[in-house]
Amino acid sequence: MRIIAGSAGGRPLKAPPDGLRPTMDRVRAAIFSSLAERVPGARVLDIFAGSGGMGIEALSRGADSAVFVDENEHCVRCIRENLRMAKVEAVVQTMDAYRFLDLYAEEASFDLIFADPPYSKKQGDTDHSVLLATSLKLAAALKPDGLFVLERQSSGPALTDSAFEILRSKRYGGSEVLYLAKK
Repeated sequence: MRIIAGSAGGRPLKAPPDGLRPTMDRVRAAIFSSLAERVPGARVLDIFAGSGGMGIEALSRGADSAVFVDENEHCVRCIRENLRMAKVEAVVQTMDAYRFLDLYAEEASFDLIFADPPYSKKQGDTDHSVLLATSLKLAAALKPDGLFVLERQSSGPALTDSAFEILRSKRYGGSEVLYLAKK
C-alpha cells in the first residue's frame, strides 16, 4: 500500500491491523482520478478510516484539511503513523463514526466524505453502508455541492430511503464504490 500521487506520492502506507481490508491502491487511484478537481482545497472527512489511506491521499493531492474517525485504537495509531510518514497533518478522532456525526459534524462542513466501513460477514451483521446512506447527520455534514464516496460490498442490499442520490457506481471485484450527492 502506498500514496499514489501528490506531495507524498510514492510513500508507503502502513497497513491497518489484521482482519481489516484497506482500499486497494488501484481502487484508490481510480477514485482520485475521477475526483480530480474536487480535491485541491477540499475539507475531507474519512470515517471508518482504517489506515487513513483515502484522507491521506486527499491531503497529498492538495486538500486543505482532513478529519479521520475510527473507533479502533490500533487503526488510530496506524493513521497517526501514516500521517507522519506522509508529512501531513490532520485531526484524528478515536470514536464511533455515528457518535462523531451526532456530536461533532457541523452542517455543510465537508466537501468530500469517504467511508469504507466493515463488510457484513454473516447474516445479522450491521450493514454500515445502509446506515451511512440513510444518515441525515452525514447528509447534513456534506456541503450542498459535496460528494460522499462509499465503498461497500458489491452484493450489498439496495440503498432505499437513502439521504443521497447515487451519481455513479463502479465495481472492483467484491467491492462497489458509490459516488453520492445530497438529495
